[in-house]
Amino acid sequence: MIRVLIADDHALIRVGMQQIVKEQAPFMEVAEAANGQEVLDMINAGPWDCLVLDISMPGRSGLDILNEVHHLRPHLPVLILSMHPEDQYAIRVLKAGAAGYLSKESALEELVGAIQRVVGGGKYVSATLAEKLAMGLSGDLGTLPHEALSDREFTVLLMIGGGKSVSEIGDDLGLSVKTISTYRSRILEKMNLKTNADLIRYVIDHELAV
Repeated sequence: MIRVLIADDHALIRVGMQQIVKEQAPFMEVAEAANGQEVLDMINAGPWDCLVLDISMPGRSGLDILNEVHHLRPHLPVLILSMHPEDQYAIRVLKAGAAGYLSKESALEELVGAIQRVVGGGKYVSATLAEKLAMGLSGDLGTLPHEALSDREFTVLLMIGGGKSVSEIGDDLGLSVKTISTYRSRILEKMNLKTNADLIRYVIDHELAV
């Protein structure tokens, strides 16, 4: 029996994922989590063979949760599930330790196969993403300003882009206002931007909003 934990803040998505697995892979046992804290609590509570994690979780971002899960259970394969274009997030989450990246649009056809692949020790990416990764290795793929950010800086960028204040971000991430302000300053400098409005516009223009 393969034990799979599905984490998404939308109940309909979780039910849909469970139904897909139940119909296509009765040998898999599925449980669900609705937010980041539930994910961490359940990861600590018992053994899992795979975590399917939505990148757009409330409060702490999926990327932040991925980093903590990778620290707690470095050998647990994490399959990132997202509605966002793979070229915006996929390379970053793979570098952060994810075993694969799956678009919600293709989940019906590919979810079970993707889970089996990462549980078996492989990586799961689409053919399109594999080509982009190859282009990146050959130096043919350009980079965008946000790609120069660290994972924590990227998380803060997304939260600013979502309209959260420095204090709200600090509360969500368990960090001081001063620390978040420092991250904000680094983000502005690295991206050659001036204000929060510039950051919000950038996030919207590049379809990074969660």
